[in-house]
Amino acid sequence: MRVDLHVHTLESDGLLSVEEVVNLAHVKKVQILSITDHESTQGIAKAESLAKHLNIQIIPGVELLTNYQGHEVHLLGYFKDVNHPVLQARLRELREQRTALAYDMVECLKNGGLDLKWEDVEREVGAEGAVSKGHIMRAIYHRESRNSQPDWHDIAAYFRPGGVAYLPYLKNRFEDAVDLILACDGLPVVAHPGLLSDPKIVFSLLAYQPIGLEVYYGYWERQKTLIPYFEEIADKLAILATGGSDYHGPFGQIQLGQMDVPLEGVHKLQTYLTML
Repeated sequence: MRVDLHVHTLESDGLLSVEEVVNLAHVKKVQILSITDHESTQGIAKAESLAKHLNIQIIPGVELLTNYQGHEVHLLGYFKDVNHPVLQARLRELREQRTALAYDMVECLKNGGLDLKWEDVEREVGAEGAVSKGHIMRAIYHRESRNSQPDWHDIAAYFRPGGVAYLPYLKNRFEDAVDLILACDGLPVVAHPGLLSDPKIVFSLLAYQPIGLEVYYGYWERQKTLIPYFEEIADKLAILATGGSDYHGPFGQIQLGQMDVPLEGVHKLQTYLTML
């Protein structure tokens, strides 16, 4: 059985609509799918409706950008039902904050000499979700591709520490985000720990509350090293291990349903959510 518990759509910074993602999951023979858009659950109801006819189970999810002692940490939340008023109110706040931060990033780029307009970025946004760094990067890519072949690594460097548009998001503490998900009958899972700026903080993150860890992740050339490493950590310190493609569109190196996600953790997640 193929599983993918980390997938994005046009509702955040993915390139495909909810319909396209669910249909692609069917083609790829994915039977358990989680839509985890950034700070948005707007695509969940549509995904559930479409999936009923395709023998696909949808696990409702979301991905939150958080801050832990100055480190950027991505946190996945999985739910039985995302229509909790406290959750939805907070997600609206977070989308507004992230869009405001994205606007400031564009201003930094302009002040640094880059010819980029906010309207260029808005054209990359496919729904009413937060405007994010990913949208800005695509706007830069499309602007530069008119004259040359842009390099994604060069574009990404603008947003890394020391880059002209590096503005850390500090308004959503990791601890607060974990508490929010738990209070709204969800399960928090630390996303792609191998991408943390300081991977050692994973021990502190998992010590805060009984939560999960995303182990089965692409990591490109480092899969063979990092997946066994985080498997061992999850076995000792997390209540379950999940995985997924972090699919944003066909340009990615890891495609939807490509990661081999063991069913043990998936069944633990399903049982956990059923008991809430």
